[in-house]
Amino acid sequence: MLIIGIAGGSGSGKTTVVNRMVELLPEDSVSVIAQDSYYWDNGHLPPEEKKKINFDHPDSIEWELLIRHLEMLKDGHAIDMPTYSYVECARLQDTIRVEPREVTIVEGILIFTNPDLRNSFNVKAFVDADDDDRLSRNMSRDIIKRGRDPEEVLRHYHTFVKPMYLQFIEPSKRYADIIIPQGGENVVAIDILASKVKTRLLEA
Repeated sequence: MLIIGIAGGSGSGKTTVVNRMVELLPEDSVSVIAQDSYYWDNGHLPPEEKKKINFDHPDSIEWELLIRHLEMLKDGHAIDMPTYSYVECARLQDTIRVEPREVTIVEGILIFTNPDLRNSFNVKAFVDADDDDRLSRNMSRDIIKRGRDPEEVLRHYHTFVKPMYLQFIEPSKRYADIIIPQGGENVVAIDILASKVKTRLLEA
């Protein structure tokens, strides 16, 4: 199994890159694990406390479960990946069945900050994007999908997203084998990454 880690700041275009990779690689050859599925369950907290949750800090992730699930896939076992609601700040009862395949993509803002997880990747890609572009995407996503008002999104961005990006996520870029500038819009870089993965699969 070839394991690919795709990291980058919030709103950088990681999901676009992952979807493009799935399209370019052989059909039914790719499984995807989303770091966001492994946030700790905070559904028990009152609404005001939920607003204070820092989703951009490494401590917000249940790394042990994510790593265990990745190991299970490597050993040929299917997993039941959690699902997470940002609105409720809680894990949902529903899970997503993920089958072991030739390629597993692990995607998330913080995946290069955990040494045990990082060392399991055969290929590491960092999706880079300008601050203004990431803020714009964050605002669109949080207002439409998470029901936040613009003022709340800006406050959250300047309190958590930007400081954590500078402290944890941007420095993790040095671990990347390939950097994809301009986010998900860089079709050439994504195609090069997919071609490299295809070559690795043929050599396996």
